Amino acid sequence: MAALTDEPLYSLEPGDLIELPFLESEPPVIPLPEHLRAEYDLSFDGFTPLGMPRPVSDDDKRRLVEGFLSGMRKLLDPQDNWPFLQIFRLSLDYCTNCQTCAEQCHVYLASGRQEIYRPTHRTEVLRRLYRRYFTAGGRILGRFAGADIELNHKTVIRLLESSYRCGLCRRCAQACPVGVDNALIAREIRKLFSQEMGIAPRELFQKGTRKHLMEGSAAGMTEAGLKNIIEFMEEDIHERTGRKLRIPLDRKGADILLYHNAGEFISWPDSVEAFAILFDAAGINYTLSSEAIGMDAVNYGLFFDDIELARIGLRHLSIARDLGVKKIVVGECGHAHKVFCVTGDRVFPDDLSLSEIPRESCFPLFREIADSGAVKFDPLRNNFPVTLQDPCSITRMMGIVRPQRHVINRICPQFREMEPHGVRNYCCGGGSGFGIMRSCNFDQWKIKTSQRLKTRQVLEVFEDVINPGTRKCVIAPCSNCKGSMREIISHYGLGEKFNISYTGLAELMVNAMAGLPAFIRWDEEQPGE
Repeated sequence: MAALTDEPLYSLEPGDLIELPFLESEPPVIPLPEHLRAEYDLSFDGFTPLGMPRPVSDDDKRRLVEGFLSGMRKLLDPQDNWPFLQIFRLSLDYCTNCQTCAEQCHVYLASGRQEIYRPTHRTEVLRRLYRRYFTAGGRILGRFAGADIELNHKTVIRLLESSYRCGLCRRCAQACPVGVDNALIAREIRKLFSQEMGIAPRELFQKGTRKHLMEGSAAGMTEAGLKNIIEFMEEDIHERTGRKLRIPLDRKGADILLYHNAGEFISWPDSVEAFAILFDAAGINYTLSSEAIGMDAVNYGLFFDDIELARIGLRHLSIARDLGVKKIVVGECGHAHKVFCVTGDRVFPDDLSLSEIPRESCFPLFREIADSGAVKFDPLRNNFPVTLQDPCSITRMMGIVRPQRHVINRICPQFREMEPHGVRNYCCGGGSGFGIMRSCNFDQWKIKTSQRLKTRQVLEVFEDVINPGTRKCVIAPCSNCKGSMREIISHYGLGEKFNISYTGLAELMVNAMAGLPAFIRWDEEQPGE
């Protein structure tokens, strides 16, 4: 990691990657243009979502090292890192290097078990730097105290890049026998660089949280634009179903404030429409917020920066308070579930807590709708093989596994499980911001490595009906998972070759509603393509 060379520690070779069944060939990796290869530091593995220019002057190199040391001090300071310091320190101090976590990591496995993608690799580098520069024994004894990594600008750049090869899915943490959370350490490294040095992928920072806070929406949507989209959706629902309904905006005192990911409005509007149809049919008193940030559950601060996370979260809280709703329900977005229901409270001071407003997932509500009898379903309308992609932040982080399966078993006669599934699922490969990070050549690494194991799972679960004559569908109840399925299906041609498509759970529920025309547009391009 400290080698003063521009040669990557590893270069992706297609022959190293796990094989994908039923595919005779696959698209090659598209190389980065030569002028960009000369401009950016690619010395970790030849890829980058950050576009870090090669530091030329000694001052630039020194600033990187000094910035890292300053940021590390703050990660270890309870005044600066009170939300996550305890688990961060425990994870630094107590890893036994048993490598149980390695066999749980979808990136490590898909890469053909390359050492630089092992979950403990970046953690061990950080741990040795910590011992060398932040403990008395390390400063005196150096490598004899297990602190044998030199800190230079190359070490800093490679450690930063390494933190963006982790999907933060926490499958490794779930398997660790002593509770070490290597995913949290990867996120803390990202946070160090963002909060101390202003370094982060532009899709997460400049085009993500900054845009969200300054313009109200990570998607750049205005209040007027939202209202136009809502009107279009109402007309579309009428044309497709014959039902005239209103999607409520700013309804004071509603039982539910429903938060969707902005991606649903832009790329998958059928999901928003499906929620509206279901909630209307079930008589649910809910509202959306016309403030763009209010309807937009996106909070990319979750992936890289506590301050950004808290600022957006506080705005969400203010909107819920102003509307006087009884509770918040989170739509089909995994990372929004994690922000609203798990992580958000950690980054707020005690007197600014979301706890005064209950927050719930949409999936138990879906189960209530299915069991209430208020909506009649005909499962034969979904009589084709389907499987479920479990979003990591919903299953592993929150333990929500059964409600969605309860619904699917009611409306999909040919449901089958991927293996493993539930809390042991593999990440779709689009988590931790990967779904929107396309700078430089990072999308090539993502599709070939991060999304590869999920591609194999999808192909394997349908192996007995892999022929193109049978429609097959992956339920992806999360915007990031939808994005991954879209990219996987497009890159490998799974639609044309094997008749595999994807959709959300809400859409399949509406598709199964008795008395309505078929809702899913199977014969059209997949939404968002």
